[in-house]
Amino acid sequence: MKSPDGQQLGVGITVVLIFAFFGTVSAQQQKKIPRIGYLAGNILNEDIRLNAFRQGLRQLGYAEGKNIVIESRSAGALDRLNELATELVRLKVDVIVTRGPPATRAAKAATATIPIVMTQDPDPVANGFVASVARPGGNITGLSSLAPETSGKQLELLKETVPKLSRVAVLSTSTNPGQALQLREIGLAAGPLGVQLQSLDVLGPKDIETAFRAASNEHPEAFIVFGGGVLVAQGGTDCRVYG
Repeated sequence: MKSPDGQQLGVGITVVLIFAFFGTVSAQQQKKIPRIGYLAGNILNEDIRLNAFRQGLRQLGYAEGKNIVIESRSAGALDRLNELATELVRLKVDVIVTRGPPATRAAKAATATIPIVMTQDPDPVANGFVASVARPGGNITGLSSLAPETSGKQLELLKETVPKLSRVAVLSTSTNPGQALQLREIGLAAGPLGVQLQSLDVLGPKDIETAFRAASNEHPEAFIVFGGGVLVAQGGTDCRVYG
């Protein structure tokens, strides 16, 4: 290293000051706008849900195009979720908001560092997304919709609406961990109400028509459809009732 002289010292200080100045300008004029990735497992009613999400952000002072950017991706088919999640990671979003377990699973597979905020997950522990509700760990947090007791209440309300109700077909997906608890609760409620349940497993779109055919043979007076990736994508919602 050369001994410092006046010329070298002056150049060094000038370079430091230039970088400091550019840093100040960058902070003032080119402040980084946070990018939010939004990943949904289906496109049904997604405009309504996404608009509600935007409205909630505006109420907290975050306006799209002003101080945040939202990269929204919705899959018409669940097998596209991994591709869309990878695309969001490639865009270097600061956080990924997921709607439903399939979307959360895809985001989890795509990144272990970008924070993931899940919504509408019936059982995030059973799904393997978090270690526990109290201490999630990892890069995933969010909201759980685990409330199996509401399915029993759903049957009670249905019985009040149709007092002579005696047979109900229940469409669910056995690979959805939270729905096992829902089926248990609705089963406990059925006995005292004098209602016989017909449980039908829907693992994929092709099973829906088969399930309805099987149900028609038993002549149910109503259907209860549990939500989930498959059923929601085909037009169902959590505990939807068809009389």
